[in-house]
Amino acid sequence: MDRQINILEYLDNIVKICPDKIAYANETDGLSFKTVYDNARAIGTFLHNEGRYKEPIVVFMRKHPDTIVAFLGVVYGGCYYVPIDNEMPRHRIELIFQNLKPRSVICDESTVDSIKGFDYNGAVYSYNEIIKTPVDQAALDEIRDKAIDTDPIYIVFTSGSTGRPKGVVANHRSVIDYIETLSEVLQVSGDTVFGNQTPLYVDACLKEIYPTLR
Repeated sequence: MDRQINILEYLDNIVKICPDKIAYANETDGLSFKTVYDNARAIGTFLHNEGRYKEPIVVFMRKHPDTIVAFLGVVYGGCYYVPIDNEMPRHRIELIFQNLKPRSVICDESTVDSIKGFDYNGAVYSYNEIIKTPVDQAALDEIRDKAIDTDPIYIVFTSGSTGRPKGVVANHRSVIDYIETLSEVLQVSGDTVFGNQTPLYVDACLKEIYPTLR
């Protein structure tokens, strides 16, 4: 691959090589690269249709392969994802909402009811519904054409020395450079299988998410 500027180029490339190979899985569910690609682009199209662009989208879902698809879908839509889940203390989630002031949250069936208990009045999108959105490839191409390598991919919140969550932003260039170096050092190949042990709201999970696509 030529030197890329967008993390989604990994997925765009690998889906052409092995579309039916399992990309992400847990004990019961597995998603092929083609499924990840199609569902993520559907999410990106949905967010575009909703007028969301270059803004934080909270992904409030259980730890599941679908959650990673939601992350990628947010990026396809030209936005950046902020992961949280029910394992996080309630007070911490409240502080993140207060700090971030997001307009949109993507939930699954395990979190769609609990979001009502937080001080949040924005839009709530159901993952299982928004992946049904017909893909608008022209819109996604336009979003990609306007993207630059310093656009943010995600924000993760760390506790910091004060105990109050602080957002740390990662952009395409920093993550690509890190993944390229990590993959070279670990000698990652098409036969490598990653085992993710960290929560998906922790920055360290990028070590499994993105080398898998690469």
